[in-house]
Amino acid sequence: MAKIGIIGGSGLDDPQLLKDGKEIEIDTPFGKPSSQLTVGTIRGVEVVILARHGKRHTLPPFKVNYRANIDALKRQGCTHILATTACGSLREQIKRGDLVIVDQFIDFTRFRSVTFFEAFAPGAENARHTPMAEPYSEPLRDKLIKTAEKLGLSYHRRGTIVTIEGNRFSTRAESNMFRIWGADVVNMSIAPETILANEAEIPYAAIAISTDYDCWKTDEPPVEWSEILRVFAHNVANVKQLLLEVIPII
Repeated sequence: MAKIGIIGGSGLDDPQLLKDGKEIEIDTPFGKPSSQLTVGTIRGVEVVILARHGKRHTLPPFKVNYRANIDALKRQGCTHILATTACGSLREQIKRGDLVIVDQFIDFTRFRSVTFFEAFAPGAENARHTPMAEPYSEPLRDKLIKTAEKLGLSYHRRGTIVTIEGNRFSTRAESNMFRIWGADVVNMSIAPETILANEAEIPYAAIAISTDYDCWKTDEPPVEWSEILRVFAHNVANVKQLLLEVIPII
């Protein structure tokens, strides 16, 4: 039986998504997760919701304890993880409000703990180097794509997301460099989470909600946090509906 972990970005840690929801405290060997876990069911499926930035959005991206978050969901028996995140579009065709079911990432962070394996047992055979060629679960991505299509949402079936350190936004030079690298969207959180979910052997997929054009597009104003919140809030209902529809078929 599947048990789904939902890691919510801004506005998507809504406990009203759940039936019989209750909050639980949990600790891990890596410290406390970002928030209490909200556990309950969605259409008969057990679900655990975690607020990536804390219940009141007090944790900036570089302060999020990604190891504790993934470990907490694993300790709760989550068999799959669905993550949501706001992102900036690096492509003309990815409009504000579009959803991107990402299939690749580029990790441009520098100061985060992104592995559970800080030491190996003696012997080369005990080294732990996790394959990352296809970091997002194809079965989960396929279900998200088919459900987004069924709901008539504006979405993109693939995309490369680059995760930057934050808290600042990109310079225009960086934004253009990411485009040259082949990135389609940019955010501050998904790559470390993806890496750790793969190390924990939990199938993971991410829904990125495009809120702005970063700063590469000179005929648009550069990204501002207030605009991200405005566009995200306007489109959060679509993401909730996608989650409600896809969870029962996992």
